[in-house]
Amino acid sequence: MNSNVAITALAALAQETRLATFRLLVDHGPAGLTPGRIADELGVPAATLSFHLKELARAGLIRARQESRFIHYSANFDAMNGLIAYLTENCCRASGSCGPSCGSESNAKSTLRRGAAHSVLNRRRAA
Repeated sequence: MNSNVAITALAALAQETRLATFRLLVDHGPAGLTPGRIADELGVPAATLSFHLKELARAGLIRARQESRFIHYSANFDAMNGLIAYLTENCCRASGSCGPSCGSESNAKSTLRRGAAHSVLNRRRAA
């Protein structure tokens, strides 16, 4: 991932409704949710939600798929993992070793490499 892609993703998440939408979609996994269900869960008007979904999709953080007459949005876990890896790729590089304060970040990097995005998110939420 390059810095421009990371900046676009972080900018998309730097808004309360978009962050809440993304976290909700992460919670629901690959099955995702319809816009109506997202709007109900977050209490956001449909027109407002449409704008925020477009911004998250433009940043590559969510995907839309058509199922009959419904659109389902889901988190793009590859993009999420890429962003987390980009943010933590140089963890403790200058010091040569990670101390106890950033041990969870080192664990997060190795967990992400194994492709376990859900366990990383659950550990961070519990902390």
